[in-house]
Formats: sequence, C-alpha cells, structure tokens
Amino acid sequence: NSIDSLIGAGTHVDGNIVFSGGLRIDGEVRGSISCESGLEGTLVISEKASVEGAITVGHVVVNGTVIGPVFAGESLELLPAARVTGDVEYHQIEMQQGAVIQGRLVHQAGAGTSVELKLAASN
Repeated sequence: NSIDSLIGAGTHVDGNIVFSGGLRIDGEVRGSISCESGLEGTLVISEKASVEGAITVGHVVVNGTVIGPVFAGESLELLPAARVTGDVEYHQIEMQQGAVIQGRLVHQAGAGTSVELKLAASN
C-alpha cells in the first residue's frame, strides 16, 4: 500500500490521529491512531518513531516503540527494532528476530473468535 501522509522525524503530535490510506510515522505521537475507513489502512512506525496510545488499523508495521494496545485487523509486522509494551490483537503476524512484545498476544481467528497466547516473562 502507498503512504499518503508522513509525520517526520523531529515532529511531536499530542492528540488523536485519524487517517485514510497510508501513514508513516518517523516522529513522536501521544494519542490514539486509527484509520478513517475502519481497518483498511496501513500504518508504518519507523525505527526512529515512538507512539504512546492505542492503535487500531488494518495493516501495522512496527520498527520503533509503541506504548499502548495494538489492534491490527488484518496483519501485524514486527521488524527487528520493534518494542511494543501493551496487548496486541492481530489476524496475521510476522515477527522478526529482535522484536519485543511486553503484553498479551491475542489471535483474532474470525468474527467473535480469539485465541490468547500467554508468554512467559523473562527478567
């Protein structure tokens, strides 16, 4: 999918974001992020970016820091520098070596069906 909007490095956004199409974040966001068209959009959080807030988007790619719950209605891709602190719900997931999730993983198998994965905490 194409990226229609960019929050550049050095940019700080305080407040909720609702977007359409594709959004790439290289800066910092404090607030929830969702897609105007339900779960069809694409959100890319770069290695330089940080988000503090809930994310509800169809396709999510994370290579930065997220503090808050993530709901990826279709797919979630976690790249090596991804750091997620919060519960994650997804339909399909790809997690590369080095990515970290501190929270619950909940697979959304279909309408009204979910499978929860509990990970052992390591110190």
